[in-house]
Amino acid sequence: MIKLIGAALVLFAGTMIGFLQAARFAERPKQIRHLLHALQRLETEIGYGQTPLPEALSRVARVLPPVLAVLFERISKELRSVSGETVKDAWERIMNEGWPATAMKAGEKEAILRLGSSLGGSGRDDQLKHVRLAVLQLQDEEAAAREDQAKYERLSRSLGVLGAALVVILMM
Repeated sequence: MIKLIGAALVLFAGTMIGFLQAARFAERPKQIRHLLHALQRLETEIGYGQTPLPEALSRVARVLPPVLAVLFERISKELRSVSGETVKDAWERIMNEGWPATAMKAGEKEAILRLGSSLGGSGRDDQLKHVRLAVLQLQDEEAAAREDQAKYERLSRSLGVLGAALVVILMM
């Protein structure tokens, strides 16, 4: 009886691990798409609204899902504080701290960090060029993420179930 309960728990845990990994593969393209919309909104705020960067970031954060909104809102608050930290430093620190909570990988992080190093330190036109460049880089990353999702999402689920079944068979 105890072996049966243990086998059921192992099977459940393995299956859940596979499904969680599959969910990460599915979430990555969605988060990149949200980030693309955020950058397009930021471009509009900087280019047409001529909104100060802290306010623009705060407005962008309002339309994002919570995992990404936290990053932009924290940067906005940091820029409004009187800590004396540069935009680049605040951007890098907060992105590095909050990035593990996202499903995104190093390619997206690199594009965002590169964007942060140019925001607030140059003219409006130069900032807009950097935002557009980041959008192009993220679009490439999104295409790669969709390919990964198509390849590995179903595989992750299957491996979770099959791996757990193997462990159960070895236990018995």
